[in-house]
Amino acid sequence: MKILPRLSACNLHKISPVMKMKDSKDILSSLLKTTQMGQVGIRSVEKAVNGNELKKALRDQLKEYNDIEQETYALAKRRGWELTELNPIARTMADMATRGKLMYGKNDSKIAEMMVQGNTRGVIKSLKNLHRYHQNDGAVTEMAQKLLDCENNNIKQMEGFL
Repeated sequence: MKILPRLSACNLHKISPVMKMKDSKDILSSLLKTTQMGQVGIRSVEKAVNGNELKKALRDQLKEYNDIEQETYALAKRRGWELTELNPIARTMADMATRGKLMYGKNDSKIAEMMVQGNTRGVIKSLKNLHRYHQNDGAVTEMAQKLLDCENNNIKQMEGFL
């Protein structure tokens, strides 16, 4: 068993990877990827949904993700920034993983559970971003909070379908 060195002020610089502070453009790119991943998740399950109420809830969530995505693009465009989008391989892998999970049961409760898991990952990502973001940029902070609120509301909405 390897014994790790004790941390002190002298060796803190040796910790890897270093927590990188994010700038406004990094945060917007992350927001964009999160909204795109949410859309991929919903589109991957929408054909397997049975209940009309769950279908409507997912359509509403898809629209909200799309709206946040468009607002993110608009803010970046106003600032002359090109954002990093979700990698096509990540999109495909997420879609395949979702379809694989559905092979073991396509009931609405299982779909709601998967949505809660995805939204929880989105909440964690959003909180990490906000904790690593130390710039005073109200528009970017507002977008990050909007996505965080969206993810939390989606979780609450899905609880009724579990």
